[in-house]
Formats: sequence, C-alpha cells, structure tokens
Amino acid sequence: MTEQLDPSRTVRRSPVLIPEALWRSREDRHHEIVDSLTTDHLQRRQRGTPHPVVDFLFTYYRTSVGTIRRWHPGPGVILENAHHEARTEWRHYRQASLHGRRGLMVDAESVVARSGPRIRRAREIVEATTTRAGATGCFGLHEWAMLYRTGADETRHDHVPLRIPRQVVDDVVESSRLRCTHFDAFRFFTEPAEPLNELRLTRAGQADHEQPACLHAGMDIYAHAALMEAGAPGELLLDALRAAFDAREVDMRSSPYDLSEWGLTPIPVETARGRTEFVAFQRRWISLTQALRSRLLLAMDRLAYESTPAHANAARPSVGSA
Repeated sequence: MTEQLDPSRTVRRSPVLIPEALWRSREDRHHEIVDSLTTDHLQRRQRGTPHPVVDFLFTYYRTSVGTIRRWHPGPGVILENAHHEARTEWRHYRQASLHGRRGLMVDAESVVARSGPRIRRAREIVEATTTRAGATGCFGLHEWAMLYRTGADETRHDHVPLRIPRQVVDDVVESSRLRCTHFDAFRFFTEPAEPLNELRLTRAGQADHEQPACLHAGMDIYAHAALMEAGAPGELLLDALRAAFDAREVDMRSSPYDLSEWGLTPIPVETARGRTEFVAFQRRWISLTQALRSRLLLAMDRLAYESTPAHANAARPSVGSA
C-alpha cells in the first residue's frame, strides 16, 4: 500500500526485505568507494601532514571516515540476517522480520529522537534552496574577503602561501561586488569586508538566502546527509561526499592561495578568464546539487514518515515532532 505524503512523494508503510547477498554487495561497493576517496587523507593524517583542500570535509563538517564507511540502507528496509553481525551494536538499529525472515532495520524513531530538530532545520534550508534560481555572480570571492586588509601573518590556512600579493587581494575585493549568500562563509569575512557584501547575512535568516549556485550550500548537502546518520541511504551520502570533494577543490583553486604544492592550478577569478571558468562550474553545480537536494528531501520525508506510528495521520509529519 502507498500513501501520499505530499504531491510529489510517495512511500511504502510495509518494510522491504533485502536478501543478505544483495545488501552485502551494496555494502562492499560502499566500502570500496569510501576507501578510494579517503585512503590518502588517512595516510596524511597518520603522518601529521595537513591538506588545505581535503581536510576541510572532515574537520569543518566534523565527520569521520569511520562513520562514513558504515553503509546504511535508509529507513523501511530489513537487512536479512544482519542481526548476526556487529551491526546489532550500531546506533539506530532494531530487529525486525518479514514473512518469517529476520534481520535488522533502521530505527527511524531513534534517529529522530536524537537529531530531529537539527534535521528539521536542515530540511527547511534545503527545501528553500530548491525553489531558487542559481546566482552565479559571486566568483568565489569569500576566501578573498576573509583576507581583506589583513596582515602578513593572518591567514585562514596555515602554512599555505598566497599566489598574489595582499594588496592585489584588497584591490580585487574593493573593485568587485561581493555577493556571498552563504552565512557560514560570510561569518569568516574580516570586519572591514562585511559591509562590502550586498547582504548582511545572519544564522536566523539562512533559509532566506541560500541558493543552488553556491559551492558551500552544495557541500552542505553532505553534512545534512551525515547528520541523518543511519537515516540516510549510503548511496546518497557518498554521492554528496563526492560532489563536495569536487566543489572544495574548485573553491580553493579560486582563492588567493598557492596550491601548486598539492598539484592544483589556480582558477584566477581576478581575471575575466577565471571568472568565466568559475561560472561554468557553478552552472554544472546547480544541476548536480538540485538533484541531490531532491534525493535528500525524499530521504528526510521517508525518515519522518517511518518514525510515526502506523495509525498516524497520512499527512507528512514534521521531523522531530512529538
């Protein structure tokens, strides 16, 4: 039986059982992808060698490779025979059965009890972002605004040299229209740079300004999926992580920093050519991240629905509701 949650999303109330061989295959594939993305990062961390691009995804977003490596099917799915495995000790799982076949499934109520208000807030921001057209005129100048009128010993990325003089950084900021729409970038602007931005952004108004051309708004999809823990299907989490890796690289290549030591060439957004290259990436980014947002909203709806009693009203429940 299917029940309508809203005009564009349907979900099944009855769980689906995935045979053991099939879910193990999906889990193995998940491990392979995570390892391909993170092995270098883990080896650098063991050596104590920082990376100005990749480390951000695990430090700023406060996620760990070990957590990401855990594959989850999302709510409403029974993993056959998983109750015999270490997964029984993982957070947000419970035993379940279907037609006499036993296993584990995600305990949606447990996920919502732990993180419901934060998921609800993330959903508000993501849904608002999907309704807007992408604004491609920022040119990634947030990193420049974070350096505006700073001294020689003031940088956000220790031990990473600048590729251009500080005076040029200041000149670019002063001669450009700062159009940052992402609060978590704006809040790191230097004090003299803040009034140069078209918007005075606040945390409370975040949902009013996020837009899909913003690289950081798209990278946040990864953080939102990670916030859902076992409530997020592993495939969604990995697709969001892979996208975040790409965006973070472009983000830093368009900055004033010299990343040649890490084999990365600049996108010189202080020039017309560089701005054209940056905008071209943003246009692809809009299409990619809007698709990811749709998948994330669907996953959040499914989590909310599965966390309510079977007799609850068929209207879509609010994540984190009592």
